[in-house]
Amino acid sequence: MFDTIIVKPIFNALMLLYSIIPGGDFGVAIILFTIFIRVLIYPLVRKQLHQTKLMRKLQPELAKIKKAANGNRQLEATMQMELYKKNGVSPFQSIFVLLIQLPIFIGLYHVIQVITLHRDEVVKLAYGPIQQLEPIKKIIENPDNFNHTMLGFIDLTKTAFSNGQINVVLLVLALISAVTQYIMSKQTLPSSDKPKKRFRDIMKEAAEGKQSDAQEMSAAMMTNMVKIMPIMMFFIMVNLPGALALYYTVSNLVATAQQHYLLNKDTEEMDELADEIIEKPEAKSSRKKAGQRAKKAAEGNITRIKAKG
Repeated sequence: MFDTIIVKPIFNALMLLYSIIPGGDFGVAIILFTIFIRVLIYPLVRKQLHQTKLMRKLQPELAKIKKAANGNRQLEATMQMELYKKNGVSPFQSIFVLLIQLPIFIGLYHVIQVITLHRDEVVKLAYGPIQQLEPIKKIIENPDNFNHTMLGFIDLTKTAFSNGQINVVLLVLALISAVTQYIMSKQTLPSSDKPKKRFRDIMKEAAEGKQSDAQEMSAAMMTNMVKIMPIMMFFIMVNLPGALALYYTVSNLVATAQQHYLLNKDTEEMDELADEIIEKPEAKSSRKKAGQRAKKAAEGNITRIKAKG
């Protein structure tokens, strides 16, 4: 099922691009394929970044909720979820774009395995019309006719470290993928005027008996992930075939450009949309009701204290 839905379409798209590129450059085919995928998911990326803008807009409201809850964590969480719901914010929507790309990445890995180890299976994966293309006919007749390089000298079936040698180009690709991963994460990191606490400081305070703040904990973890993820991706990329490193690097470069455009050039439009949603009467009503609940909770605490006295 996975081969039919994911692997075969990816394989045939790459073979089509490979066959129309003069000289049959597999690297160029991957670059064009990657750009096509990023353009295809552009509407989803735009929605994801719209959520990012909304989250940034809601930072003052979240601060008000924290103050209104007056230390009541359960009430604060409830008020936050209501605020998100009223303003159309889905904290998990950003993960959706990643989940869409994961099957493509896995499918591409299978395609690379076929090209590297099982070229005799090309005829099994290629659709009928693709098999009739002259470059593909030559590969079916003689699998060694497949050009698995980029620009004629970068072997995309090898890793950055293979056979005791270092492939400088693939190493640079892995480095670029790590840098762009950091830039992408940094671009979408929620901004806040309040200084962020370090994760270890929060843990230290928790060890001393101080109750940790959920928002501070989340912000600290996200900040750590922004730093850790690029390092992880670098070591992953140097151990994967060059074709996958190329795909991931180009994907990151295009994604970084898309995010820069949407978060900066398109700021006015997205700000207006965010303001329009945030200023809905329902959102104001939600904040008012949340404030009333916080007031009642505080009064309840005072009553209990008096009763004990």
